[in-house]
Amino acid sequence: MTLIHSPVRLLLFLVVILDLNLYGVLSNTVEAEKYLELGKKAVQEGHVAEALAHYDKAVGIDPTNYLTHFKRAAVYLALGQSRKALPDFDKSIELRPKFYQARLQRGTTLLKLGRLDDAQSDFTYLTSVSDSSLSAEAQKNLALIPSVKGHIQTANVYIDKQDYEAAILVLGEAIELCPWDVSLRELRSNCYKSLGQYQSAISDLKVITKLTNDNTAAFLEISLLYYKMGEVEDSLKEVRECLKLDQAHKSCSAHYKKAKKLEKQLKDADQAITNSEYGAAVDVLFKALETESELEVFQTKISKKVCRSYSKSKNYTAGMVWCNKVLQSDPNDVDALCDRAELYIGNEMYNDAINDYRKAQSVENHPQSVEEGLQRAEKLLKQSQKKDYYKILGVKRTASKQEISKAYRELAKQWHPDAYEGEDKEKAERMFIDIAAAKEVLSDPEMRQKFDNGDDPLDQSQNQGPGGFHQAPFGFPFGGAGQGFTFKFRFQ
Repeated sequence: MTLIHSPVRLLLFLVVILDLNLYGVLSNTVEAEKYLELGKKAVQEGHVAEALAHYDKAVGIDPTNYLTHFKRAAVYLALGQSRKALPDFDKSIELRPKFYQARLQRGTTLLKLGRLDDAQSDFTYLTSVSDSSLSAEAQKNLALIPSVKGHIQTANVYIDKQDYEAAILVLGEAIELCPWDVSLRELRSNCYKSLGQYQSAISDLKVITKLTNDNTAAFLEISLLYYKMGEVEDSLKEVRECLKLDQAHKSCSAHYKKAKKLEKQLKDADQAITNSEYGAAVDVLFKALETESELEVFQTKISKKVCRSYSKSKNYTAGMVWCNKVLQSDPNDVDALCDRAELYIGNEMYNDAINDYRKAQSVENHPQSVEEGLQRAEKLLKQSQKKDYYKILGVKRTASKQEISKAYRELAKQWHPDAYEGEDKEKAERMFIDIAAAKEVLSDPEMRQKFDNGDDPLDQSQNQGPGGFHQAPFGFPFGGAGQGFTFKFRFQ
């Protein structure tokens, strides 16, 4: 079989061809011969594009040399420009009708281009020549043509039945023998699109852009498929190729403007989230939803970012709406599960948070942050069953330093042992100690962060002072009832 597919095999074929000096024919001029030698040297060094420039000059100087045309055709094949090779093969055969090697290579090229009837004509002609090796090779290639025609016919039957998977398999067999046939790749690309296999469709379309010149339609189709996949940057890259070929292309221009606008909005939102400007991020994301209001892939992508923004800003009500929206679409979305878990933690719903983190943990290849979040949620659950400084002061976990100080002042006045008017002095002492401890922990950023992570910085079992005893907050070693302490404390 003479079908040559890989660049390496093409280059080896080219080196052999360029060594041909059939029938003793040399160029008619010394100058043309010089460019032929330069072209041959460039090919041997792997500089095929440079070789083509030399052969162009040689053909220009001596257009009647059949072998020069043949060698330039071989260079075109090595560059993947099969359609440009055909006129040179035609000219070579015209100049020397019994140049059977040129006819064989033309037939092979026509077969790979899917021009089956023309290829059949060349191979049929060669089956009757005296060169037995060429005749046998032509016979082998000739036998492939009915098989290709059968594959194409079968594929069309499957497509009519909407059995696209079966059609793809059969078209693969045909494309293996006709890799440069644009129509077959377009057919298979459409089958992939019908199955939603956009990446495979793109692979065929990218080959088509290399097989055909100035194919704005293919570049636009690739761009739109990337967009449907949610890959806005790749979409922009491909639509720019369309606009390079035709700056006034209406469809490419319209899609470029929309995709560029969406890309900027998404980048601005990401930057705002990075800068902890969550309100600004949500505002931009809502605008992005207006820019792309139809495609689910972008709706989900944007919703995930809104979910993250509300989770980071500890907005439980709005955050739950958006995180639930993401998880309705994909119940195993790790990011949304973690963000919702953090919302549960902010609302002191630790069991729910643990459940979300455990579900995220069950997803393969989850990040380490899932393990860390789960450990923290479990610590917070245990902590909630013990002393909770937020509850002691009656403030939310999202309370500001000013809100914590205000709550402390009000409670300290109520429970200060010197001001307490009730009979249970021991309770007043205990309450005041707890209130003071809560203010100490929650007013110190480092201690508050430690507590928020599930550790009590004042827990005797975790923090022991010198000698193995815990130091009371603010240095007041309150005793039991009846010891008659007098409290003098300045409210802050």
